Amino acid sequence: MIDEQSFYHWLMAAWFILSAVTFVVLLAIPAPYGRHLRPGWGPRVNARWGWVLMEGTVVLVFTLFWALGRDPFAVMPLFLLLVWQSHYLYRALVFPFRLRGDRSMPLVIVLSGMLFNVVNGYINARWLYTLSGRDWDRWWGDPRFAAGLALFFIGMAVNHWADHRLRRLREKGSGGYGIPHGGLYRLVSCPNYLGEIVEWAGWALLTWSLPGLAFLVWTAANLVPRALHHHRWYRETFPDYPPVRKAIIPWLF
Repeated sequence: MIDEQSFYHWLMAAWFILSAVTFVVLLAIPAPYGRHLRPGWGPRVNARWGWVLMEGTVVLVFTLFWALGRDPFAVMPLFLLLVWQSHYLYRALVFPFRLRGDRSMPLVIVLSGMLFNVVNGYINARWLYTLSGRDWDRWWGDPRFAAGLALFFIGMAVNHWADHRLRRLREKGSGGYGIPHGGLYRLVSCPNYLGEIVEWAGWALLTWSLPGLAFLVWTAANLVPRALHHHRWYRETFPDYPPVRKAIIPWLF
């Protein structure tokens, strides 16, 4: 019978390969939710509860493997739990109820998001709390931890600010889409996605882990194609869209 260490290593290898496949697929086919929602993707569910189900899944999975880990109430393991949940509790319990209008999303998106979050929560939490064997008491003074933590919360602040700016834009209009302005919107179409990529780059650095890196790769594989599709949509929808803006990385693409 295969042991957990071997299973984990094979899962990590498959996870990186699947992220590359996902990137290629999403470049060709925009994920069908939000402004890219379209017929042909099966039954739909309320978007708010779809987000709650998707993001609430990883809240529970990560907490479970934290509780099953070695010495979960030691300061560093508990702190890492709080850092992770600072993102996902917002995504599961705050962000969905700030969505405007009666939106829906395909059930297949919800189910695939839940599956991703089960695997991602497992590989990150299981490594942190059981498989790494790291002496976390010595990790507080490591510069990778300090730099990664700062990067994580900078990315989170950018992500929240950009989402807030989009909500305010819709509140001022008819509830539809418009051209956002100000801050990083002067440079890119999707600073919210840029912020989230920075956030999980911070997580990869502060944990200095292969599963953290895998999460960063998956985040980019999902959000970079989506930002490119958003950028194309803006340019096609608004003739006066600022030509100097890039999709997600200032001055590059």
